[in-house]
Amino acid sequence: MTPLQLHTYQTPNGHKAAIMLEETGLPYRVHVVDIEAGAQHRPEFLALNPNNKIPVIVDPDRGRVVVESGAILFYLAERAGVLVPATEDERLATLQWTLFQAAHVGPSLGQLWNFKIFATDKIPTVIERFERESRRVFGVLDSALAARSHLAGSYGIADVMTWPWIHAAVTRIGLTLDAVPHLARWHAAVAARPAVQRGIAVPRLQHEHAA
Repeated sequence: MTPLQLHTYQTPNGHKAAIMLEETGLPYRVHVVDIEAGAQHRPEFLALNPNNKIPVIVDPDRGRVVVESGAILFYLAERAGVLVPATEDERLATLQWTLFQAAHVGPSLGQLWNFKIFATDKIPTVIERFERESRRVFGVLDSALAARSHLAGSYGIADVMTWPWIHAAVTRIGLTLDAVPHLARWHAAVAARPAVQRGIAVPRLQHEHAA
């Protein structure tokens, strides 16, 4: 097949698509969209995604452009026949946890990251609000993972969707998993997967090559 085109950057959302591509083994080529330089606002990228967000997948053989990380993961799984939910119960659980990530995990941690790390004015009440919500979200995930090894049963789309944000929380935002042992165990298990290790290195950036 013609390689898929991945338009992405070094962010948790970008890592979702790269990890899934590595898990599926589908051929792909990387196009770096430097969101720090505003490349997501250029006309050529807006033609792919008017919402100016990465990642974006272009499938030349099917003439499709897929945006939104959750939709991309489902598309890639079905395209390759890999990590597709095996039963109706697993399919529903996968959808639920994928939407939970999109509605709660990513937004909570993303706002915390912004106000705690990037904002010029560090407002304690705002930071505490999003730290509290992040801890709550961690607790929800921990409770789910107390009963099973992965979010939807077996390793799949929901784990790929959620892991990059938990990883960013630990490595970039300064949170810990000390109070959520089941989430910590899951985080370590997913991190050990070779495809995950390859995926979080995508894309390589020029300043990384120079380092």
